[in-house]
Amino acid sequence: MPIERIIVGRILVIDDEESIRSLLQTILQRRHHDVLLAASGAEGLEQFRQHAPDVTILDLKMPGMNGLQVLQHTRAVAPMAPVIVLTGAGTEATEQEARAYGITAFLTKQFSLHELGAALRLVLGNSA
Repeated sequence: MPIERIIVGRILVIDDEESIRSLLQTILQRRHHDVLLAASGAEGLEQFRQHAPDVTILDLKMPGMNGLQVLQHTRAVAPMAPVIVLTGAGTEATEQEARAYGITAFLTKQFSLHELGAALRLVLGNSA
């Protein structure tokens, strides 16, 4: 009898950097999460609306629609949806602006696996 993998949460990663998407996909799949990927804000919003992820990991600085614009749109659809902001441009002002939208966590792209795990546990519980 084959062992089935238990999925512990659907996570949407929205980031324009392919290397970051790939890294997060690998990390999250090893933790048994179902991972959706989007390379732009517009693509991320489409995935968000179609799949209602348990958590969204969102880059702020992207060409076209930036992360704050994505946050505005997701809040209109699902005001309480958990969002973890992951950014390379993590100033205090940027963090405050993102937190005004009720984000779950704010991480810089120099994040540790411990920080990412802690942010996911806030939303998904101990299964993260």
